[in-house]
Amino acid sequence: MGLLSILRKLKSTPDQEVRILLLGLDNAGKTTLLKQLASEDISHITPTQGFNIKSVQSQGFKLNVWDIGGQRKIRPYWRNYFENTDILIYVIDSADRKRFEETGQELAELLDEEKLSGVPVLIFANKQDLLTAAPASEIAEGLNLHTIRDRVWQIQSCSALSGEGVQDGMNWVCKNVNAKKK
Repeated sequence: MGLLSILRKLKSTPDQEVRILLLGLDNAGKTTLLKQLASEDISHITPTQGFNIKSVQSQGFKLNVWDIGGQRKIRPYWRNYFENTDILIYVIDSADRKRFEETGQELAELLDEEKLSGVPVLIFANKQDLLTAAPASEIAEGLNLHTIRDRVWQIQSCSALSGEGVQDGMNWVCKNVNAKKK
């Protein structure tokens, strides 16, 4: 049910490498999500001081997920990782309403980046297990996602902690890995 089943569903040429960039503000849940995908222990996660990368190879597919720290001082370095990105996954802490404006600005800047032009984007509305979490529909409206016309996009409710919704998002990733608009 995890990452391997997702890779099996990828219908493409053997040994196709898929480069996934995992971004979002600090404390959004990127590393927890990455470890959940890799079926690793998520009980002791500390802020990412640079980046984590996980590569999983299975049945001729190699999925490279780059998890880059989200602290304000690290964000200027995000652009060093844009080259050759196949899918952008942007993680939002759905319960941290005070930072919706900040996360919206960061996402808007990413979508304006030339090197990410046309790259499909999955927005994970994370931390849905918390009572204070805003629903994905409210976040989509607040971020004006409906105005995105230059790429395929999806917003997916999830809880990286419980794993709920993560699989659905990754299924979308697999369906759209070759949907990059030129």
